[in-house]
Amino acid sequence: MARPNRSEVFSPDESCIVHVISRVVRRCFLLGDDPLTGKNYDHRKQWIEKLLQHHARFFGIDLLCFALLSNHFHLILKSQPDIVATWNNREVARRWLMLCPKRKLRDGSPAEPKETEINSIVNDAVKLKHIRSRLSDISWWMRLLCQKIAVRANSEDEATGRFFEGRFRAVLILDESGLLACAAYVDLNPIRAALAETLEESEYTSAQRRIESLQSPDKHSDRFLAPITIDELRDELGARPSSSGYRCSDNGFLNMSGQDYLALLDWTARQPVVGKRSVIPADTPAILPIIQPQLPRSRSPFFPSTLSVPWYCLVLQLTRKPRHGTRLSRFLNLVRRTYLRK
Repeated sequence: MARPNRSEVFSPDESCIVHVISRVVRRCFLLGDDPLTGKNYDHRKQWIEKLLQHHARFFGIDLLCFALLSNHFHLILKSQPDIVATWNNREVARRWLMLCPKRKLRDGSPAEPKETEINSIVNDAVKLKHIRSRLSDISWWMRLLCQKIAVRANSEDEATGRFFEGRFRAVLILDESGLLACAAYVDLNPIRAALAETLEESEYTSAQRRIESLQSPDKHSDRFLAPITIDELRDELGARPSSSGYRCSDNGFLNMSGQDYLALLDWTARQPVVGKRSVIPADTPAILPIIQPQLPRSRSPFFPSTLSVPWYCLVLQLTRKPRHGTRLSRFLNLVRRTYLRK
């Protein structure tokens, strides 16, 4: 059976949230430690994270979560066509030329476009329309990302041909409870795969970057990521372009504070899951006391400033009744069993 076109799943002209996964060919360990050859490709994860930072800065797409593993990676992306619509023609052209530069600096980074290069796009109405649409198109984000990774990796290996096994997998996220479950799934990937024991040790994940930023605010380790918190009392309605310029917008994506989200991740990672190899060891200190001194209190009117797992689960249940057998259903059943025994 033929796969549906991406345009049938999500459109660049409509805001949507998508979980994307891309694997290297034959599931080889070409992005990390390869147990068969003894080679280590962890430096390629640094490439990918730098590319993610670059894309987050110039695309009209928010990067909500990411996890880079040895043979695949996960991203949660939110397209923001309403923000792209606020950019004038010159800004659209400049951003595109920073993503697909005509010239590069000696270090390989894109050079600032010249006036003639910008005008070549601005003066072509058809081309400009297509480029404006591409800037909020998740397919184009993935196309450029995977292309740049493949070209650089093949050049390093002196190889040709495919680097990724096929087109990326995309799962449309339809509600907040599904987004919370998916975000936790992505951020906990290294722990569930027995690659790390704690959130702080989960290399190349959005959770680790958020923790680093909370512990050392001057580093701004998560400035390219979308903020977590939606503050329904204070946030403005509509498009909110980023004030820092390091990401598309300043819109949050969950109705909880960053403190509550990280504590929920920490609690979830301590619960055994059938089919997964690892959990956070029971004697490991909880993450909340570690980061508590640096964290502000929650400003959300709906979530407390300290974690109450049964309370979160009640909210999830009221938000959406999960289908039997889904990850969210299994997660809620685990919580019920844990707390009803007490």
